[in-house]
Amino acid sequence: MYPMVRLVKEVVKARRMPPLHVLGTHVSHHRCWPQDIDYFFEMNNGRILTILDLGRTGLAQRVGLLRALRENGWGLTIAGSSVRYRKRIRPFVKFRTVSKAVGWSHRFFYLEQTIWIGEECAVQALYRSAVTDRNGIVDPGRVFAAVGMDQPSPDKPAWVQAWIDADNTRPWPPEDDGTA
Repeated sequence: MYPMVRLVKEVVKARRMPPLHVLGTHVSHHRCWPQDIDYFFEMNNGRILTILDLGRTGLAQRVGLLRALRENGWGLTIAGSSVRYRKRIRPFVKFRTVSKAVGWSHRFFYLEQTIWIGEECAVQALYRSAVTDRNGIVDPGRVFAAVGMDQPSPDKPAWVQAWIDADNTRPWPPEDDGTA
């Protein structure tokens, strides 16, 4: 089940924080609860993705995106991701999630998120996201205008651009080998 109480808590907390520039960094704090763990007594990888979702929600709140989504009837979707898991998150451990935009293209926004236990990075994720309406993907220029910003994307870090380039070589739709 989606952690609705955590979601409400994050939106309320983010609402009370100062607004952020679109390229600003949002930090949220969490704890690994018993309902988050798997049979290896660590945070389940699916729950980690959900916690990162909460971090993106806080970021969207602070940059004005949630308001723009409501006002325009837009949706927000994830169009791709790459995640590195490097340290186990054990029950009752406190950690922080750091969320920030690293650039955009004519269709997508690219977001980096990390989870930190103390000074050690446990998880790093890169997301490709899009704002959508009933006609498909909304041009990021329209989205930025709705949040009161007009600037070009900064140069994306080399590793982000390499991921974008590599993902663009993947065939879509994938071939159906007939085993399904």
